Amino acid sequence: MENKFIADTGKLAEASLEKGDITGWFEELYTTANGDAGIIPWADQKPKRYLVEWLDAHSVVGEGKRALVIGCGLGDDCEELARRNFQVTGFDISPTAIEWARKRFPESKVDYHVADLFKLPAEWLGTFDFVFECYTIQALPRTVRSTVISQVASLVAPGGELLVVCRGWKDDQEEDKLPWALKREELQEFNRLGFNEISFEDFLDYDDPDRKRFRVLYQA
Repeated sequence: MENKFIADTGKLAEASLEKGDITGWFEELYTTANGDAGIIPWADQKPKRYLVEWLDAHSVVGEGKRALVIGCGLGDDCEELARRNFQVTGFDISPTAIEWARKRFPESKVDYHVADLFKLPAEWLGTFDFVFECYTIQALPRTVRSTVISQVASLVAPGGELLVVCRGWKDDQEEDKLPWALKREELQEFNRLGFNEISFEDFLDYDDPDRKRFRVLYQA
């Protein structure tokens, strides 16, 4: 069933891209789901394992720090960071996703926003101590990859940390379709933007060994 959902998501994205709209399919997907999180391929209804295990391994405490989750979807990663005492902002381009997140966590301390990564609020630029980017870069076409990476980087405060989790390109990979896996050299754009690469993890997906994942920590 999961493969069907992913295939349907691909069709929505392709139709949107054909119209020249590279982000419109996100809102269409959330509205089509009609409250069923199982329709959203990346909505686990729990924090991303790759985030939680990293936070645990580094004994991260967010007291006194501002965190941002890019493309926050239904809010689970935001809530995990808030639980660790970060002051959290989460944003998504889909109004339906943000409304859904607010309904799921009515007592949340997270500041949820509808926002466009390509048109970020000026007051957010360079202000977050910790930024989490998971699967957003890979969901946008390679033609805008450099711009997307630059926009992500613009949110991190001087000295702040950026944790990126994404689909990694496999050397024997032939297909190149949504999600558009990242090559390590593409991620080096962060280095060219002045970030230091603190760690780079290259591993196979825990649940699907046919998929490669990258988890990379940068410091501004």
